[in-house]
Formats: sequence, C-alpha cells, structure tokens
Amino acid sequence: MSKEMTIWVVIAVYAVFMLVIAILNSRNSRDISTFTVGGRNAGAWISALSYGTSYFSAVMFVGYAGGSGWKYGLWAVLPGIGNAIIGAMLAWLVLAKRTRKVTRRHDIKSMPQLFEKRFGSQSMKMFAVAVIFIFLLPYSASVYKGLTSVCSVLLGVDDTICMIIIAVASALIVILGGYVATLKADFVQGIIMMFGVAALLFAVFRCQQVGGLASGIERMQAYMAEHPMGTMDYVSLWATVLMTSFGTWGLPQMIHKYYAIKDDHEVKRGVIISTFFCLLVAGGGYAIGAFSHLFTFTGGENGLPAGGADYIIPHMLNDAGLPYILLGVVLVLLIAASVSTLSSITITASSTVSMDLVKSKILKNMGENTTATFTRVFCLLFIILSYFIANSDTPILDMMSYSWGIISGSFLAPYAVSLYWKGINKAGAWAGMLGGFLTAFIPVAISGFTTPYGPIYACAAMVISLILCFAVSAVASKMGFKSGARNDAFYVETPAEKT
Repeated sequence: MSKEMTIWVVIAVYAVFMLVIAILNSRNSRDISTFTVGGRNAGAWISALSYGTSYFSAVMFVGYAGGSGWKYGLWAVLPGIGNAIIGAMLAWLVLAKRTRKVTRRHDIKSMPQLFEKRFGSQSMKMFAVAVIFIFLLPYSASVYKGLTSVCSVLLGVDDTICMIIIAVASALIVILGGYVATLKADFVQGIIMMFGVAALLFAVFRCQQVGGLASGIERMQAYMAEHPMGTMDYVSLWATVLMTSFGTWGLPQMIHKYYAIKDDHEVKRGVIISTFFCLLVAGGGYAIGAFSHLFTFTGGENGLPAGGADYIIPHMLNDAGLPYILLGVVLVLLIAASVSTLSSITITASSTVSMDLVKSKILKNMGENTTATFTRVFCLLFIILSYFIANSDTPILDMMSYSWGIISGSFLAPYAVSLYWKGINKAGAWAGMLGGFLTAFIPVAISGFTTPYGPIYACAAMVISLILCFAVSAVASKMGFKSGARNDAFYVETPAEKT
C-alpha cells in the first residue's frame, strides 16, 4: 500500500470514530446548559485531557515547534517545559478549584457572565463578548494553517481542500454533539496524541538526520556555538515561554474547562494528569523542532524550506523516513489536536454571542433549546470566518500571538485577581481590561498585523493589566467612587458548599 493510501486509511478510521461520538451525543445537547458545560459532572481524565488537547494543536507542533527550533536551537525546549509547569500545573493549582466553585455557585456558563456578575457591569460583558468572538478568529485560523501545511506536504493535497476537510470535521463534532461530544472526543484524541508523540519522538531521534539523541544534541550544540543568539533572541525566547504558558490563564476556552469539573477531588487528579500530558506533548513537540537544523531543506531562503518556517516540521516528518503507518498516526495526531482546539474555540466564541448578546440584549425571552440552536448557527459562522482568515498570508506564529496577546492581556488579570481578592472593583477591572487590550492591540495594529514581536507585546499587556487592576481599584476605593464599591456577596458560600 502506498504512503498516501496508508495515511488516508488511518485518517478515515479516525474520522468515522469521531462522527460516531458526535452522533451518539447529539440528543444530549439540545439545551444551552448541556451544550456549553455538559452537566458539570466531568471527571479528571476527561477534563484534563480536554484541557490539554485544547491547549495544543497543529499550531504548536508546526508553527511554534518548527519556528522556535529554527530560531533558538536546543533552547526551544523551554516553551514546552514552561507550558507544562506554568500553563498546566500552576494554572490548575491556582485557578481550577476556585473557578469551579464560583461558576457553579452563580450558574456562570461563560467568561463574560463571570465579569458581569462579579463587577455588575453589562457593558463589561458586552466588551468581553466582542473581544472573545473577534480575536479568537485569528487563533482558529492559525490552527487551519498549521494543519494544512502538514497535509499539503505529506499527502500532496491542495491547501484549500485541506481547510475544507478540517472545517467540516470540527463543525460536525461541535454542531451535532456540543460540549459533551467535544469532551469525549478530546479524551480519545488526548490518548492518540500521547501515544503519537511518544512514537514520533522515538522515530525522529533515531532517523538518519539526527542519528540518536546524544549525537543530535552534540551536533546541535556545535551549530549553536557557531551561530550564537543575540540579545533580542533571548528576549523573544522568554517572551514566547511566558506568553504560551501564562497566556492560557486568560483564555476563555481554557478556563471553560474548569466549569464542568465534578468536584474538588477531580481537580486534584486533574493537576497531575494535565501536567503529565502537557510535558509529554508540548515537551516532545518542541524537542522535535529543536533538531530542525540537522535537516536539509530546499526551495526557501536562508536554508528554510519553500513556504518558510511554517513548513519546517512537515518536511522534517516527510524526510525522516518514518514508516507509512506512523506517518498516518502522526497526521491523525495533528488532526486530533487541531479539531479539539477548534471545537473548544468555536463553542466558547459562539456560545458567548448567543447567550450573552442575543439572549441577554435582543431576544430576552428566548428558551434554552432555542439558545442552543442559535449557538449552533454561530458555530457554523465562526468556522466559515476562520476559514477565510486562514487563507491570508500571515504566518502561523503571528496569528496565534496576536490572539493570545490581546485576549489574555484583556482578561487574565481581572479574572485571576477576582478569584482571590475581594478588593478588586469595577474601576480596577475596567482599567486592567482596557489597559491590557490596548497594550497588545495598538502596536500590532500599527504594524498592519505584521510585527514579529507579538509575544513581547502580549507579556507587556498581561503585566500592565495586572498593575492597573490593583492600582486603580485601590484609588477608586479610597476616593469613594461608585465604581470602587465592593461586591463581597459574590464570595459568600452557599449552604451546599459548606457541607
């Protein structure tokens, strides 16, 4: 059987399995609560793997692993380690338990609703809806581009066809099954990703170009000694580590995973599972990219393959002489990672529009089932818009960094601080939200969305937002402003929580 045929067979098996999951769960997602939070009874394995598969997509494997490996050499493993320790372990330890309790106590189904109920501001909720829907689009588009570059190299399939297939797959899972189907699909896809990355690491390290792990490290060290990094390279490296690690603390599609966790015991188990998953998947993905300079590429500039940095990993996989069946598994790994991320992004962005805009402001008497139907319509619209944005020439890394920087810069500080500090008020939250948004958005917009310093602006936005939340809250409270009032009732536990 040819390489292409073998890969297509493996993909077909995966596609049928995902379709079955979507269909079997289609009857369980008719109302908006089930569609968005799945009954709030998810266990640790499902929640943790859903978190991890939403975290990592073809963007990480193709865009960040390839681009970082080419730019930073062996130092490229640092973002993977940071993702596991900061983006998974610390995130779960700091955010999961309190987020689960608060969202359950106040029946919160989205981040805009959390801001509204904590700060008593309809306008803040509307601002959050707009930021989430608009700026998750480039993130979604970057996932399309990442997977498309792999399919085009390994299968020789036209980019447009690849994008259409990806869009249809994610639409079927989300629109048919909603959050429950996404969780179950993520669990299966998480298992595929772990085994796939482990097998891929073993195969790439043993391939002729690398020649074994020890030999590969020695040769890369020699290359890095001949091509030392500059000061801005180190700044960009650490900005990438911090953005891709702390950035998840403010992404609504990641925080959404905490809403549905069954109890605190499952949270504790989720810390361990999510950390292991992220260390294997992210650490493994970045480790592969770290050896990119040991491969020979043709067709591009400065030693890069034709198409630029986005095509480093696809050509590495194609040139490493991997068995056809493993190539099929790798492609399914990337499809699984991408579809799960797309599903999570799509549900988060679309449900906020239907619940927090349409039902809240326009059709206030709309029932639960009708809201779920509207959400499905917005899911389809979101997927179509993502497809068109993905056809732009913007590199994968840039698309993702714009999205993460603007969204996390806007939301991380007001959200995380409000979980722990009763003193944060509406004035402080607005200052942090707008300050972070403008810090990340203005330089990117001025550059025409072409700046390579997106991670640096993202980190600056998160820091500035945090400072503003504390400083403005303190000033507003001391001056006696109406927007400086406290909301201690938000933190009062219900009798059920105390028992």
